[in-house]
Amino acid sequence: MNMNLVLQGPCAERGALDRIAALASPARVVPLGAHAVRCEQFAYSLELKQAIELAAHAAQVDATFIEAGRTLSDFRLVTMDMDSTLITIECIDEIADMQGLKPQVAEITEAAMRGELDFSDSLKRRVALLEGLDASALERVYEERLQISMGGENMLAAVKAAGLKTLLVSGGFTFFTARLQKRLGLDFVHANELEIVNGKLTGRVVGGIVDAEEKKRTVERVCAQLDTTPKQAIVMGDGANDLKMMKVSGLSVAFRAKPVVYQQADVALNFSGLDGLLNILAD
Repeated sequence: MNMNLVLQGPCAERGALDRIAALASPARVVPLGAHAVRCEQFAYSLELKQAIELAAHAAQVDATFIEAGRTLSDFRLVTMDMDSTLITIECIDEIADMQGLKPQVAEITEAAMRGELDFSDSLKRRVALLEGLDASALERVYEERLQISMGGENMLAAVKAAGLKTLLVSGGFTFFTARLQKRLGLDFVHANELEIVNGKLTGRVVGGIVDAEEKKRTVERVCAQLDTTPKQAIVMGDGANDLKMMKVSGLSVAFRAKPVVYQQADVALNFSGLDGLLNILAD
């Protein structure tokens, strides 16, 4: 298989990129902007991959080996997890902070994202701790704490311009996905709904829980609507509950991910923004 190597980092200088690229002895190095290059025509091996990844990580550079010729036009859908992927926060942790319970909830969240706890059970436990909280806390989290991850808006603009559809599927909450859909012009969203009675959170979720299996089913459903297959979907995530939808995709992207995720993903972005995807799939 003919492979390309994409090297990129938000602060990477061309000299550093060229030094790492030289390890592959490529026939050609193509600049992809101020902080990225693509190496073409080199002898790929597992040993070379390991050496380059080690050198790249030390230089805070993302090194991506990908089949030559793959571009955005190979895909029809970009699917994103929400918390700690499209956005920088875990919404439930920030909501819990309004109850003075962030450390307890964040500990459960971390364990669930590492794959150490069943996601559905962990979500029920965390949501139960929010019982009695005024629903206005959700608006405060959205307005005061929620930020789009680095490169997110650039990535979305580019994939939409290329004709791809967008799906935000989250084990988080519809309060946030609905607002992000409107703000960012997303085509499809799916998440959990918090039960609110008389302006207060009840500590329960309405309906079924969006867990790993439901995330995978959502990707499959949306692809069917688009008359395509998950192999034409890019899936971006960070936690263990993203693995099932990543495994059915044509390209899985681990973004600032837990070890269990980036070890299994096709692509890992540990330093670059979400728009690092664009360099990886550049023409």
